[in-house]
Amino acid sequence: MSTINVQGKDIALDKDGYLLELDDWSPAVAEALAAREQMVLGAAHWEILELLRRFYAEFQLSPATRPLIRYTAQQLGPEKGNSLHLNKLFHGTPAKLAAKLAGLPKPTNCI
Repeated sequence: MSTINVQGKDIALDKDGYLLELDDWSPAVAEALAAREQMVLGAAHWEILELLRRFYAEFQLSPATRPLIRYTAQQLGPEKGNSLHLNKLFHGTPAKLAAKLAGLPKPTNCI
């Protein structure tokens, strides 16, 4: 287990860097998690992170890559809901990395 310090508060992470407590998430936490991945979040990233958080609120799970692509295409259109777009944004691991940055659990069927 490790922690990140965000605005003076230590946030607990599991061994893979996911939040232990989903309620600890905030945009500032997402920025700190992104920095750990050597990323700077732009508008396109935030669009997907917000979409993922809505997905989780509706279905109570983090989607694997195929459902993430399908849901993104349904919600944002095929130009954003495709593997090329999502892989570019999230370094080739969109389901895992986007879930981590969105403060969600690791998708269950991702290694």
